[in-house]
Amino acid sequence: MSKRFTLSLDAMGGDNAPRMVVEGINIARARLPDVTYLLFGDRASLRPLVERHPRMRDVVEIRHTDQAVADEDTVSAALRSGRQTSMRLAIDAVAGGEAAGVISAGNTGALMALAKHVLKTLPGIDRPAIATYFPTTRGESVMLDLGANVECDADNLVQFAVMGEVFARNVLGLKQPSIGLLNVGVEGFKGNDAVRDASAILRGSNLPIKFHGFVEGDDIGAGTVDVVVTDGFTGNIALKTTEGTARLFGRFLREALTSTMAARIGAWLARSALEGFRIRIDPRRYNGAMFLGLNGICVKSHGSTDELGFAHALCVAADLVAGGLNERIKEDLERLISAQSEISAAVSG
Repeated sequence: MSKRFTLSLDAMGGDNAPRMVVEGINIARARLPDVTYLLFGDRASLRPLVERHPRMRDVVEIRHTDQAVADEDTVSAALRSGRQTSMRLAIDAVAGGEAAGVISAGNTGALMALAKHVLKTLPGIDRPAIATYFPTTRGESVMLDLGANVECDADNLVQFAVMGEVFARNVLGLKQPSIGLLNVGVEGFKGNDAVRDASAILRGSNLPIKFHGFVEGDDIGAGTVDVVVTDGFTGNIALKTTEGTARLFGRFLREALTSTMAARIGAWLARSALEGFRIRIDPRRYNGAMFLGLNGICVKSHGSTDELGFAHALCVAADLVAGGLNERIKEDLERLISAQSEISAAVSG
């Protein structure tokens, strides 16, 4: 990266904060040499952590607050009385132009509500969506929405498709990502009205989008498409099911490799391959969910992650800022709105 910019961090959000926030910055500095950081949180806790890394002093500024959003806080409480919390102040820094993006490992509902309240949504976006990427047999894929919107209509799904496509180009580096709508079958007559109408809109638009059509649940891990679009209810269940299955598989593998002496010897002989497997499915490598559709970059780190996972979330935010994510989303939405107007005019004619 050649352009310098600042990221704003909720230094008190997450199970292992503030240590993992500061250590995450230290890990990410090698890849992000042109990024500086605003840390919002308790100065007495943060200063000793920063001073352990002399080189970090030039890229970190601490903004003191003794208030933080707790995991058990409700969304209404965060909106009503959270103006001086580390989370709210970090978001305010983006709204005020001091920072190009905000990252937090804190309360997901509060972060979404505060970010939407402060940053607002992009023109043409009705609802923001939570997006992240994960490993597949073909590489990596993006999926959204992962829980921000339980119910969605066709327009919401189309907007998610546009945002997900831009995300895949900027974060995964794909030249022309393929888009699929998650459904109960690939046939055109299956699914509810929302997914069928969204499919019709995407096929009829003049957007430079590679629309694959409908995909099913087993297509997610297979990497059939680069971007999987669905409503937040289905997306959250699919994500949690995938995470649970991965943990179950990992447990069964460990039990099998330690069950007998012969198994342990085999595991030792295959240790390099097993290490590669462990790294490939390490959830920390995919940490950093983006709140797409907001008028500002906002990334949610997993609350229980460590410094390596948080460093990956920082890199995701930096990639989105450097790639001009929101500007590209605006451009594609303008094309979509123009295409829908042309279709409506043609139908009326």
